[in-house]
Amino acid sequence: MREQRTCGLCDEPCPAEELHSFDGLELCPHCLDERTLTCEHCGERIWSEDNAGSSDTPLCQSCFDDHYTHCCRCGTLLHESSAYYAEDDDYDEYPYCVACYQERYKDNPIHDYYYKPEPIFCGEGPRFFGVELEIDGGGEVKGNARSLMEVANRDAEFFYIKHDGSLNDGMELVTHPLSLDCHLHKVPWAELCQRAVSLGYLSHRATTCGLHVHVSRKAFGASERTPDEAIARVLYFFEKHWEELLKFSRRTPRQLERWAARYGYKEQPMEILDFAKKGYHGGRYTCVNLQNAATVEFRMFRGTLKANTILATLELLDRICDLAVCLTDEELKTVPWTSFVAGIPTERFPELVQYLKERRLYVNEPVEAGVED
Repeated sequence: MREQRTCGLCDEPCPAEELHSFDGLELCPHCLDERTLTCEHCGERIWSEDNAGSSDTPLCQSCFDDHYTHCCRCGTLLHESSAYYAEDDDYDEYPYCVACYQERYKDNPIHDYYYKPEPIFCGEGPRFFGVELEIDGGGEVKGNARSLMEVANRDAEFFYIKHDGSLNDGMELVTHPLSLDCHLHKVPWAELCQRAVSLGYLSHRATTCGLHVHVSRKAFGASERTPDEAIARVLYFFEKHWEELLKFSRRTPRQLERWAARYGYKEQPMEILDFAKKGYHGGRYTCVNLQNAATVEFRMFRGTLKANTILATLELLDRICDLAVCLTDEELKTVPWTSFVAGIPTERFPELVQYLKERRLYVNEPVEAGVED
């Protein structure tokens, strides 16, 4: 005969093997189902009345405190990774769900720093370039932002604008993922830079501004190993040609130490990548930031409102990526800077060749450089 015991909550008899021990009590299946829940995040069992989440996403208090929040407008439960934070009138930041955030900012062209819209791709992949251009001195002003967007998105939705707390009195222009051809022939970079200058903005001449470029990781190969090998060669190229790239970037060594530090030269590309992944603890403020899941971010370059400089930077990165993908480690190690620039086809990279001549980094005679804003 099966042993019978009593449920610790309802006092009803229950076969001993069906009882479940929880919080010092033995519960029958009915009480276990009706009075307890399982935390969606950690899997621990909790009392129903202690649910810190929702009916669809039950949570223990600890997991809620560490990983979740509520939309301050509609009360929806949000994982921290899905929350949008915005500064309200009391200058504190509050979490919003995407719908409430979009409603709050539907008439505001300047988005919060955490804003990440669904990417709009333009051109042929898999190599896409996302540009973040910081501009300062002209104010974080809605009217100015609308004026810039009238130019930037007149033909297609290429740009959006974000708040950036590192700037004194400006904002950040951000592109969606676009191919190099799209940047060169469809994005109105020259007109956009002219409009920013006319509104009183600076970038190169403001000490606060950077030009950051994200390149899609898929551009470095489809398998798990191949992208790492190509990215390692990118790091090697930056370390080997640091002095030339420093001159190209228009940054000072002190600025790079703060915003885009180097990893340090090593004999083998994979040694640099291994150090970047496991031994370097400087966060994202590196010349080549590897902390983003979908992109590799190049942070070395100083901001500018000169269209040629922006396009030359994109062409340079495209050329470096070409070498990293196509050459072996040993082949890349034998390429000096003079051979690298001499091998750049002018018809394919006209902006880059022009800029290299201006910065006296080209093999031929230099040309006179224009003024950077």
